[in-house]
Amino acid sequence: MTAALRIGNRAARRLWLHANGLADAPGGPVDVMDMIRRLGFVQIDTIRNVTRAHHHILWSRNRNYRERQLWPLLKNRQLFEHFTHDASLIPMEVLPYWQRQFRRLGRKVARSDWYRSGLGQEEVRRIRERIAQEGPLSTHAFDTKAESREMWSRPPHKKALDQMWYAGDLATCHRENFVKYYDLGERVFPVDLRRCPGEEVSADWLCDSALDRLSMATVGEVQRFWEAMTAPEAKAWSERRRLVPLEVEGADGTWRQAWGVDDIEDRLAAAESVSSHLRLLNPFDPAIRDRARLERLFGFAYRNEMFVPKDQRIWGYYVYPLLEGDRFVGRLELKADRAAGWMQVTGFWPEPRVKWTPQRLAKLERELERFARLAGIRDVCWSVSRPV
Repeated sequence: MTAALRIGNRAARRLWLHANGLADAPGGPVDVMDMIRRLGFVQIDTIRNVTRAHHHILWSRNRNYRERQLWPLLKNRQLFEHFTHDASLIPMEVLPYWQRQFRRLGRKVARSDWYRSGLGQEEVRRIRERIAQEGPLSTHAFDTKAESREMWSRPPHKKALDQMWYAGDLATCHRENFVKYYDLGERVFPVDLRRCPGEEVSADWLCDSALDRLSMATVGEVQRFWEAMTAPEAKAWSERRRLVPLEVEGADGTWRQAWGVDDIEDRLAAAESVSSHLRLLNPFDPAIRDRARLERLFGFAYRNEMFVPKDQRIWGYYVYPLLEGDRFVGRLELKADRAAGWMQVTGFWPEPRVKWTPQRLAKLERELERFARLAGIRDVCWSVSRPV
């Protein structure tokens, strides 16, 4: 067996940042599709703290990005929307290999008693007929009521829309003010991309493309990248491929086995340098989505506390990690009112043993000003003490 290639922690961190498009200076011409292809997909989220997560993720990689540049790509069929680990925008060329995910998720949702009932089947038929006749409709076009007052109870039309959307029978044709409009999948998905090349071929392609975007990963991390296959399927893929064995050093000095892409040594050589820019990252950024991997590589413990009761939070509601070069130097909480034109720092937590010099603080101030401009905000202030 080939001896494992050992990758020290500093090199591993820089390789990970290069893989996530966070190593180069965040400027130049904006190519939104290229950014999304490099990432594999971009998660979309309903919460708009300053700007929504999908806009922030792209802006972090190129500060010339603007909010108006994303949604035309969905409407023009360069992207399609579906579910990875969450709702995401995916390049349309992935569609043939995604047919298996339509089947997996569609069947999973349809197993519930409601979908098997006559009521559920009738609701599905009724909604499909309306969309076929009337064209794209949002959930607001339907008026059925939930059967109970429980928080997570959903009305029949929403259940039916979800099942058909997961199954690919319906697709997101466009969004208006973030409201999703559904159309028949056959009218949204290009006909030449609807044919599945086969379950095993698709699983292999998805695993290959996941490892390509991760550069180094365990089989479990490959499987969780798209969330479109089972652990046994990912294991079977790893046994069919000749992967490069790695030993990767964590921030605490421990070593962990992983697998690398064929050109891992070339990627390591290209990743020797990282821009010294200070970046404000979104809580949903793909570079920090896997919290265990984040802590292992960077020694940075982070959790999303939006849905944690206020008295149980360690930090705050919407907290942004601060990345400078190849290390995390702190985190802060922001609140904003776009209509009133202000953004406020409401919490700041430096990382242990990080000295906040005037130069580092100046970097942060400039980053906050740029981030505010993305949202059309000019007034940036602090309601907590600035770092010293």
